[in-house]
Order: sequence, then C-alpha cells, then structure tokens
Amino acid sequence: MDKPKIGDYHDKLPKLTMKEPYTRTRFLSKQARGALDLFRPFTLLAPFIVSMSIMVASLVYHFKIDPIKYPIQSDWWIIIGQAGFTIALINAASNALNQATDVKSDKISKPYRPIPRGVFKAESAQSLAYILYLFALLRAVTINVWFGVFVFLIMVFTVTYSLPPRLKKYLFINQVWIAIPRGMLGILASWSVFGYNAMFGDPTPWVIGTMATTFLIGGMATKDIVDSEADRATGTRTMINTYGVKKTALVIFPFMFFPFAFVPIFYNQGLIAQYLWPLTLFVFLSLYIIYLMIRSSESKTLENVHAWSIMYIEYIFFALVFSMLTIFHDLLPI
Repeated sequence: MDKPKIGDYHDKLPKLTMKEPYTRTRFLSKQARGALDLFRPFTLLAPFIVSMSIMVASLVYHFKIDPIKYPIQSDWWIIIGQAGFTIALINAASNALNQATDVKSDKISKPYRPIPRGVFKAESAQSLAYILYLFALLRAVTINVWFGVFVFLIMVFTVTYSLPPRLKKYLFINQVWIAIPRGMLGILASWSVFGYNAMFGDPTPWVIGTMATTFLIGGMATKDIVDSEADRATGTRTMINTYGVKKTALVIFPFMFFPFAFVPIFYNQGLIAQYLWPLTLFVFLSLYIIYLMIRSSESKTLENVHAWSIMYIEYIFFALVFSMLTIFHDLLPI
C-alpha cells in the first residue's frame, strides 16, 4: 500500500500556516482565501490593537483633564471600533497593493503567496486595494476632519511606497517611508479620534508617535531578511542586502533602543507624564530582537524571521502598556 504524500493532507486539513498552499474549499474557496492572504491578517493585528489602545488612552486622558469639555460619549466603543477598523483597512489595502507590485520578488522569496500561485491576479489585487483605500477614506472623514486628514496622509505614504516613485527601492528612504505611516501618522490619527481639539497643544501624542516611528525605522529592517536575494534581483536596495544582517543589526540598534531609554529624559523635560516611566523597560525586548535578528532564524509558520514577529509584538505591547498606564496610573503603585 502506497504511503500518502504530504500534499495529500492539504486536502483534508485546514491551512495552519502562511506557507502552506490552501486547497480546502469546505469553508472558503481558494479565491476567497487568496484574498484573505493578500491582506496578511497577522500584520493587521498591530495597527488594529495599537490604534484602539491609543484611542482608549486618548479618551480617558482628555476626560481626566476636563470631564466637562471632554465627556465620555455613550457610543464611545462604537466610534473606537469603527476607527480601528478603518486603520486596519488601510493596512490591508497597503498589503494587497504591495503584493500586486511585488510579483517578481515574491516569485523568488514568497512563492506561496496568492499571486505567484496564480490564485489571484496582480491587476485584481491592485483594484481590490483601491476599493479598500476609497472605503477607508470615506469612512475616516465621517469620524472627524483630523482623523480623515491623517488617514489620507497614511494612504499617500503607503501608495508611494509601492507605486511610482516607488520609494520602496531606495536605500534608507524605504525604512523611513514605511515607519512614518505605521508610527507617527497612525498614532496621531488614533489620538485625534477623541483629542482632535487639543492635537497641537499637547506633546504627548507627538512624543509617543516619534518613539513609535523611530522604533519602526529600525524594526522594519527585520522584514527584509528573507527577501534579501529577491530584492537584490529586482533592483530594491535594503540595508540587509547592502550591508548584511549583522551590520544592519548594529545600525538599527540605536533606533530600537534609545526611544525607550530616553523616556526618563522625556518626562524630566515635561514632554510626557512621569507615570509612563515603565515604557523604559521595552529596551530589553529590543535587545532580544537584535539578538534574534543576528541569529536570522526563520519562522516555520509565519512569513518571516522570528525577530520580525517579536518586533510586531513589541509594538503592540508598547501601545497596550501606554494605554494601561494612562488609564490606570491613579490606581497603580508607580
């Protein structure tokens, strides 16, 4: 009796990892699952959780300052859900657009993605991205004007990252260009949902946004490790394929370390509240990411190296801890 081939199991089991071709059609068709994979759900967790954490922090922060001027609305949770979904939708559109324009590269380094497998056409993915962008922008302007402005700026950065002038291909610029919308603009957009009246009179969101952007300028280098050869073959210069993993780790170390190490300086200068000092502890997780990056161990389930996964997790917890400290600092012994 012939032994069953490994591929045979794919027809019986659900897709468990990003790197397994999806063939089961009982729950989702190949095309439906291909569309879902275009959005890269794991990477949507960070903007969704981060944005909602910042929104809740902003809501409580302003209420504590002036409960009459900034009352907590009865439908605050609906507003947060809609705004968080809008932020996640922009990232989904960005992921789809990026894959539609990275077909040559993905055929080399990520052949399991839906476009290289032929499940989805690049033109269809690009059209889907535009639809999501338009829906997100229309949804954003109904929340408030400043949220709509920041969402539009995020769209400009993510579109020009993938499409001409395609800033993704330029060394150093690509790191900054992806960090600004995911860091500063994402933080400011989220803060503006409830704090748009005081956006330019309070340094807190700007400092937190600057910390996030600086961290991501360094941290986003981790995503280029598995794409090193594919990026080189398609004319995209990254720090990884230019300097190598170890030298890149040394270069990005200050970007991932000092935003948290400087927290005591920030509150000594009156830029943030003193109760936010525990954010300093994230320096240790940043050090761990640098260690994992040098090891360059690739995940068997997710798309990239472990350092990339932990980088996203650190960003999520950074926002969660900031939110918890802002909300509960009166009750915590810190």
